[in-house]
Amino acid sequence: MPDTIPVDSVGLVTPQVAQFDTPLVLACGQTLPTYQLVYETYGQLNADASNAILICHALSGDHHAAGYHSMEDRKPGWWDTAIGPGKPIDTNTFFVISLNNLGGCGGSTGPTTVNPETGKVWGAEFPMVTVEDWVETQARLADRFGIQTFAAVIGGSLGGMQVLEWSVRFPERLSAAAIIASAPKLSTQNIAFNEVARQSIRRDPEFFDGNYQAQDTIPRNGLGLARMLGHITYLSDDSMGNKFGRQMRHDTYQYNYEVEFEVESYLRYQGEAFTKRFDANTYMLMTKALDYFDPAAREGGDLAKVLSKAQCEFLVVSFTTDWRFSPERSEEIVDALVRSGKHVSYTKIEAIEGHDAFLFPLPRYMAALRGFLGRVSKHLPKENA
Repeated sequence: MPDTIPVDSVGLVTPQVAQFDTPLVLACGQTLPTYQLVYETYGQLNADASNAILICHALSGDHHAAGYHSMEDRKPGWWDTAIGPGKPIDTNTFFVISLNNLGGCGGSTGPTTVNPETGKVWGAEFPMVTVEDWVETQARLADRFGIQTFAAVIGGSLGGMQVLEWSVRFPERLSAAAIIASAPKLSTQNIAFNEVARQSIRRDPEFFDGNYQAQDTIPRNGLGLARMLGHITYLSDDSMGNKFGRQMRHDTYQYNYEVEFEVESYLRYQGEAFTKRFDANTYMLMTKALDYFDPAAREGGDLAKVLSKAQCEFLVVSFTTDWRFSPERSEEIVDALVRSGKHVSYTKIEAIEGHDAFLFPLPRYMAALRGFLGRVSKHLPKENA
């Protein structure tokens, strides 16, 4: 962490735990009798609970979106560039909630937590969860705060899918929706990438059909390979070329299978680091949630008909070099919103960072988010606007 807390940081934050004892019937047909969600909040909730913003995380995200957990913490939350006093998601105006989704490995009930009925870690026995399940639990968390309507729900990638689901599942409970680097459903190629990642995990001899914790081991090789594959798809050819080119570790070829190119070293590091902070069963679960999401299927493939239920204003953002969730996929959402008569703003940002661009403080991107939320703030009581 910096020697002093930056003036535009939310500062030191402490994760909170919400326990739910009302059973949750999941889309897969199974029921969780009880569960808990880990979350963080930034800013102050106003008197009528009208200034709340929900942040929905992507595949490998969690509740720690902004600030620091301790004075020794060198790494802020994953979207610290966007959340804080005076930042686009301004905590001087808004009360921000960020949670670790059900099935995650950041402390919320999931494969790494204990099943109270057996006293053992859930592991592979944890039921399949979907975007619809997440939105249901997020709404229940909002109820705990007395939040009837979010000023905005915001998310990138898989988080954007949750925002889309919010707009049609609870249309009266959000005033604005920001869908960033996302899609109305996964392409066939994306499903294929996810399957290769899952197979790399499942074929690791340390996976034990998902019961590796009971064997006191981790499928590091498989999970690391899955992350390496995913990481390549999150970047663009230009960004990888600019960062690494064909830089080599040695002056001449070594003619072996050890690291020779710097990009090889980078990917191996990313894979290894990921295995120290993420759970393999959770990775399997999250990628399946991505695969299953397809709200248009509820209306025979007509996304505009599904979105006709929405009542909020929309901001949709895409990035030119994002080939995992290309601008064309965002434009499918925009076109459907226009056909259904909704208010939508769309911006396509020039960026070399690929899919990961949604995590960077790119000026035009931040300006679009700031402008959108500035309009949202005008509808708040004067003390927040």
